[in-house]
Amino acid sequence: YSMDGDFGPLRDLCAVAAEYGALTYLDETHAAGAYGHEGAGVAQALGVADMLTVVQGSLAKGYGGLGGFIAGPATVIDTVRSHASGFIFTTSLPPAIAAAGLASVRHLRGSDSEREALTRSGRTLREAFDRAGVTPMPSASHILPVLVPGAERCRAVAQRLLNEHAIYVQPINYPSVPRGAERLRIAPTPAHTPAHAEALARGLAELLREFDAGSAYGRANGNGGANGRAHGRLPKETT
Repeated sequence: YSMDGDFGPLRDLCAVAAEYGALTYLDETHAAGAYGHEGAGVAQALGVADMLTVVQGSLAKGYGGLGGFIAGPATVIDTVRSHASGFIFTTSLPPAIAAAGLASVRHLRGSDSEREALTRSGRTLREAFDRAGVTPMPSASHILPVLVPGAERCRAVAQRLLNEHAIYVQPINYPSVPRGAERLRIAPTPAHTPAHAEALARGLAELLREFDAGSAYGRANGNGGANGRAHGRLPKETT
């Protein structure tokens, strides 16, 4: 799930689908280009790519371009091409953009250096967070969400990161996540350096302490503070 930065149990799901003759559809939007020895995604990294029926991916994230794709049996692709209004009434990618996407796919099929750098960036940021006292949600991927419960609070932290530290981080609010589980979804890139990680960790830690102190003051005065929830606590319905 891209908002949690976790991986699904693909091996188990594929095994159940095979047992019951079910079709499978995997969204590799955040994994295409970033995982697998050829950049084909998490399924390739786990060795189950040949067990999937349809795979969806993006050319705008790991591949750094624009657009997206699905891959699967010819009958499925032909059906989508003929009946999916979202495809039929969408303007085709300009040739230069399509060529850039193809070049990126071809490059990442043969180069691991970008994926290795992405892994290092994620590890470096986790270590910087640990030193600064920032606790991200458990995540095995390069996506490191940090819970900042309260929609206004989450937006305010993100805005001040930009205004005061020149760091842009995407705030995630309802309906993308349940109310009370708002978060900053942080995704370092291969180009981010240890200095970038340290700057983000220090700036975010400072702001979270400030906002937590403000919430504690508000609760002590009976108004529930900015959010009325303890930092890092997930609502029961969140999975």
